[in-house]
Amino acid sequence: MVHLATVPSNNATAKEASIVEDLETIKLSEQVENEVTASVYGSRFAAQELPQHEMPDQEMPKEVAYRLIRDDLTLDGNPMLNLASFVTTYMEDEVEKLMAEALPKNFIDYEEYPQTAEIQNRCVSMIARMFNAPTHNEDENAMGTSTVGSSEAIMLGVLSMKRRWQNKRKAEGKDYSKPNMVMNSAVQVCWEKAARYFEVEERYSYCTEDRYVIDPEEAVNLVDENTIGICAIIGTTYTGEYEDVKAINDILVEKSMDCPIHVDAASGGFVAPFVVPELSWDFRLEKVVSINVSGHKYGLVYPGVGWVVWRSPEFLPKELVFNINYLGADQASFTLNFSKGASQVIGQYYQMIRLGKRGYRAIMMNLTRTADYLAANLKQLGFIVMSKGKGQGLPLVAFRLDPKNGRHYDEFALAHQLRERGWIVPAYTMAPHSEKLKMMRVVVREDFSRARCDTLVKDFKLALETLGEMDKQQVEKHKEHVEKNTAHSKSKSHQPHYHKEKHSLQGKHGK
Repeated sequence: MVHLATVPSNNATAKEASIVEDLETIKLSEQVENEVTASVYGSRFAAQELPQHEMPDQEMPKEVAYRLIRDDLTLDGNPMLNLASFVTTYMEDEVEKLMAEALPKNFIDYEEYPQTAEIQNRCVSMIARMFNAPTHNEDENAMGTSTVGSSEAIMLGVLSMKRRWQNKRKAEGKDYSKPNMVMNSAVQVCWEKAARYFEVEERYSYCTEDRYVIDPEEAVNLVDENTIGICAIIGTTYTGEYEDVKAINDILVEKSMDCPIHVDAASGGFVAPFVVPELSWDFRLEKVVSINVSGHKYGLVYPGVGWVVWRSPEFLPKELVFNINYLGADQASFTLNFSKGASQVIGQYYQMIRLGKRGYRAIMMNLTRTADYLAANLKQLGFIVMSKGKGQGLPLVAFRLDPKNGRHYDEFALAHQLRERGWIVPAYTMAPHSEKLKMMRVVVREDFSRARCDTLVKDFKLALETLGEMDKQQVEKHKEHVEKNTAHSKSKSHQPHYHKEKHSLQGKHGK
């Protein structure tokens, strides 16, 4: 997902040029600079504004460019304290070195970098087997590819389901102009994008105030002859729960319905096989035809890398695959982009052979224990825990304040208090039809140790005490001040043209 930026007008940039009026007219003694001996902060560049809208006419020394940009980036949050994100923030030095060495490689150039392509194939094979892809029949071998993340992987999965449905409708001489897709209203926004971009109607099984996952019976009832497939999620964004893929599969089989299932295992694909291997959600179920997973989440690789696997070539129509030879060799391509770096694919291979199944299992079990420990502490502090524990969901804790306690502050005020202590713990409202529920979420990643968890619990206690000592008016004023003045909120109005849209789930329901 890429931030959409507006190019400011010349008048707007002129207004940004100086905070203090007539500052440029202040005469200082002429600066004499020795370009060789001046330190970064003794150079003329340290006394100038960093270029923002126009490329500078002249170059600057590499040491100065590095230092000034590095200083600018210190205003970002600490990735290890960002408990909102699933994205990996720690990798070993050895794999970082391998990835840095691969930075110049264009992954798509298979002729020039055949071993890198072979490494991708190894990863696809390992991941497909982890998802129990059928391997007993050479004519029905599973297919897969790397992507820049699960968003691209989901786009490819939706394209495949739509084209396969269209081909079937054409062969039957039926209308194929109104495809639809069934999903939970708690889907990640990339599913909305896929439906909008590829002109597929969205059919939602809505969450309720006590159910945050898809209802299998309701989902199947939404299926008709124009349904290209059902999306089931292994690890929802809101609460981390695993949806009951087996129940959906069994109902489809019982009713003899020809409707495929795509499993969005972006977050749970590298967790469930090691924590709850007995859970049936993957290719063991006959209706599951494709699965996506993010390597840069619990696959333990820096962003961005994802994977998508199809049960067999039957579910990846030939007309979607392009054969090209202008990079020096014949190759098949099914991607939304073309050029991309090879580093993340190499990083994924390193993690899988370095850790092995036992290593991944050890990490995921530790994360699960830490999440359960955090959940227990938050319950003691009076929170209602909404996520599943003991491995029945992702290693995260979703929780909310207990309304019975009659507090004069909400989850958003608490999030602001934690932000002042360096923690990024998101507060948000639930999915449509349950959007009245405010909640918070802590994602437990590999580098979130028990010791760091204890520090977070102490800061939760301190934040609750601080807010408890403030009256309602003080809380509101403080929240307004934080929203108005923090750096991350300044970007909210960059795209006024696109405000108040009504096509997304958030636009329709204000969730």
